[in-house]
Amino acid sequence: MGGSVKDLKSKEELDDVLRQGSPVILHFWASWCEASKHMDQVFSHLATDFPNSHFFRVEAEEQPELSEAYSVSAVPYFAFFKDGKKVDTLEGANPASLANKVAKVAGSTNAGEVAAPASLGMAAGPAVLESVREFAKENGSSQKESSSMSGLTSDPLKKRLQELVHSHSVMLFMKGSPEDPKCGFSRKVVGILKEEGVKFGSFDILADNEVREGLKKFSNWPTFPQLYCKGELLGGCDIVIAMHESGELGEILRDQGVLAAGPEEAKRNGAGNVSSPNPLAGKGGVSVSNGLSVALTSRLESLINSSPVMLFMKGKPDESKCGFSSKVVEILRQEKVEFESFDILADDEVQEGLKVYSNWSSYPQLYIRGELIGGLDILLEMQKSGELKRVLTEKPLEDWLKKVISSSAVMLFMKGTPDAPRCGFSSKVVNALREEGVSFGSFDILTDEEVRQGLKTFSNWPTFPQLYYKGELIGGCDIVQELHSCGELKSTLSE
Repeated sequence: MGGSVKDLKSKEELDDVLRQGSPVILHFWASWCEASKHMDQVFSHLATDFPNSHFFRVEAEEQPELSEAYSVSAVPYFAFFKDGKKVDTLEGANPASLANKVAKVAGSTNAGEVAAPASLGMAAGPAVLESVREFAKENGSSQKESSSMSGLTSDPLKKRLQELVHSHSVMLFMKGSPEDPKCGFSRKVVGILKEEGVKFGSFDILADNEVREGLKKFSNWPTFPQLYCKGELLGGCDIVIAMHESGELGEILRDQGVLAAGPEEAKRNGAGNVSSPNPLAGKGGVSVSNGLSVALTSRLESLINSSPVMLFMKGKPDESKCGFSSKVVEILRQEKVEFESFDILADDEVQEGLKVYSNWSSYPQLYIRGELIGGLDILLEMQKSGELKRVLTEKPLEDWLKKVISSSAVMLFMKGTPDAPRCGFSSKVVNALREEGVSFGSFDILTDEEVRQGLKTFSNWPTFPQLYYKGELIGGCDIVQELHSCGELKSTLSE
């Protein structure tokens, strides 16, 4: 509190605040939406007027869990909480309605009195209110704007969306392009489709705001990416990952006639993104996994792993050839990190090959212990949050995994928590353990992608949940269910 607006980082943070019972107001916004920017100024003034309430800003498309939880399909969107419960919502750019609803939740000075914005201490900001009114006037009205963002106002748009989702057997609506994804969620889905050996079309929703907003209503799905098969929505990033890990994605695609064979055979037959063939494909000695020659792949891997911290940049640390590279060098030196570097301007083969190898189209690229961290934007965020220092100083992942696995005699790595499982398989294992009266520790693998991927390699077990006893892997859902049904689960976990 204290009269300021804070950026909400997670649903867990919100739940902690709601448990305190104080009034809470959320503003779901998007950086590309002018209405959001104008209303955020009003929102900030209201935060000053009601210092005993919590005002949170939520980037709607960057916080899909929160957006889905509160059915956000358009921005700006506001949710109001009192005594830990949601009591009201507001969609669209309407400063008077926002002020009235905030006053109702946070407590107006005179009961029953309508709270005009100026009466809430906002007289000091008339230019803000005027700019919002002008914006609404230019766009018809706040009501009209809201309806145009949340619904399909014209048959031509609906027809266009139908044509787009049916334009390819597998169609991905994403941020950016498959060669240059503009968000991590889009990047993950592209990687999965390529791993499955799927030919797919794509559409960059950042390039067309009408499609971007219309598709949310068309699909009743508020975030991106969105993956379609034969015109039917499969889901977003989390669902695609879960289906891929369980093998269900490949089965669906084969059932629909999209994949004639398994992913490995499909790759050998040349499947992939139809709109962006690999420019290096077709050359001699091409590897199956990424289209690069075996020799180049080996060289890139050797370079990446030549130092625990490896920076591919333009120029050299003391003679950077671009501002982004210079800034990354500055950050690493601020963190007192020893690192090696490679000047990609001096080697075209490495410069172009690394883009394909890493599926990252720009430079600089920073690797830590052989894993791609990202470019300047990601590094700045990690430094600001303290995550960079943790990654740089922590022990190797394998040591950490061993420690967590041994932290409880019976340890379950699952999706979600025992009280709120996020998949049916995890729920079944939790129920089996509880029916047997077994005490166990747990780790939500959805909260840490590094643990999620690292544990697959560590255990040589590709799916979740994973159950361990005294540091040894028992197995997944099927094995636990079998042990439970034959009466051997409790004895196995108490030997």
